[in-house]
Amino acid sequence: MELTYTKVGDYLVPDLMMDGEDELEELPLGKYGMLREDFLKEHHSGTYTSMLLTGRLTPHLREIDRQAQEQVDSIVRDLMKNCGVNEELKARDQMAWVQAVNSFTHQAEEMVLAEIVYK
Repeated sequence: MELTYTKVGDYLVPDLMMDGEDELEELPLGKYGMLREDFLKEHHSGTYTSMLLTGRLTPHLREIDRQAQEQVDSIVRDLMKNCGVNEELKARDQMAWVQAVNSFTHQAEEMVLAEIVYK
């Protein structure tokens, strides 16, 4: 295997990447993935370090982010349906619609943070 180097100041730094890192690097990590990363760093540093060193951290964070976002979207959709918050309300009273959707989003995020991110 041949290594390539990049000159940084007076030093040559090897261009190293973990397998699959180049594909994942394109997508930024979302809100819930970043919260999960902070949680692991602060409360489970051994797990965080182990996952980081074995290359499992980034896929884990992306999966948590995906699951959490899907769950929040699903809960908000269900709450809107159950409470009658629809396009008709949006056309009639935009502020009430925004209030309701923000409230549902906050409720959904509280549940998801407790069940997925901080578990």
